[in-house]
Amino acid sequence: MREWAEYTIEEAGGRATVVITGPMVVSSVGQIDPELRDIGDSIQTVDISQVSRIDTVGAWILYRFAQRTGADIVGGSEKAEVLLDAVERAESEAPIAPPRKRNAKQITEHVGIAVIDFFKGVVASIGFLGSVIGACFSLLIHPRRFRMKALVRQMELVGVQSLPIIGLMSFLIGIVIAQQGAVQLQQFGAETLTVNLVGRITLRELGVLMTAIMVAGRSGSAFAAQIGTMKLTEEIDAMRTIGVSPMEALVIPRILAAVLMMPLLGFFASVVAIIGGAVIGDVMLGIPFLTFLARVQEVVPVTDFWVGMVKAPMFGLIVAMAGCYQGMQVKGNAEEVGLRTTAAVVQAIFMVIVLDAFFAVFFERIGWI
Repeated sequence: MREWAEYTIEEAGGRATVVITGPMVVSSVGQIDPELRDIGDSIQTVDISQVSRIDTVGAWILYRFAQRTGADIVGGSEKAEVLLDAVERAESEAPIAPPRKRNAKQITEHVGIAVIDFFKGVVASIGFLGSVIGACFSLLIHPRRFRMKALVRQMELVGVQSLPIIGLMSFLIGIVIAQQGAVQLQQFGAETLTVNLVGRITLRELGVLMTAIMVAGRSGSAFAAQIGTMKLTEEIDAMRTIGVSPMEALVIPRILAAVLMMPLLGFFASVVAIIGGAVIGDVMLGIPFLTFLARVQEVVPVTDFWVGMVKAPMFGLIVAMAGCYQGMQVKGNAEEVGLRTTAAVVQAIFMVIVLDAFFAVFFERIGWI
């Protein structure tokens, strides 16, 4: 059975003394602590001669009580005196909670830190790009160091294993575009233009763009997590120690795989989206399936196909660079892997959308509309 610390108040000669009995340790002060807090200030002495055991928590409770009431602590053992002295020396007047900053100052501070971090990230990204370019030139000079098996493996992971999810997503997107477009165009008696809408928007924009977003979420995050874990477990440092370049062994194969597979995945996504639109055209608009596909060939200019194919490798480069860069920045602890993986996906998707907007303006300027 647990033994609790107890107290009594004795009065003699106009002086009040609190006599503590029992163990003053962390497991036995749960009852006496709130009771001592309720005692008034009319205490002159605290007698701890009958305390059987004491630890730092008990010493701190006694010291705090004596400070509040102005009482003297007497009768303590040598251990108790040492603990009380340590507690007294550790006392601090610092506030328990830091002072709360004003909202305006907080916002300004956070914005400033974000801006500084952004420019630091830009400088680090440029440095990483320089390392990648240097590794590419090194492989051109020493082509036997190029890891073809690693490239094929990454092409399988980025491309072949992505086909099911990208195909399903693209098919559903094609259905949605065709259905929503048909509903709006029917108001003007132009529902046959649904073919133009589906064909052009999938080949020119959505096929490649949605594929890049899916690859960023799937492969970009995997790149960051894989390289980040290797960085955390010091495998990358071990590679450098034995003379293997991490850029050549880990980064270059992943970047090349994303650049090479993105055009194929984008074209595959566009074709599947057009098939999804053709299904809706057959069901809702009465346009035969094969007629829909033949009509796509007539109304979609070949420039739309080339627009998508030009953008695809650039999107793949951005996704792979973001994933590998964030993975190489991991340090400290396992939480950093998750943070960098999230940053890789967000950064890749943001940059892909920004670059897509630049491409839209560029192709409009050169007449590919």
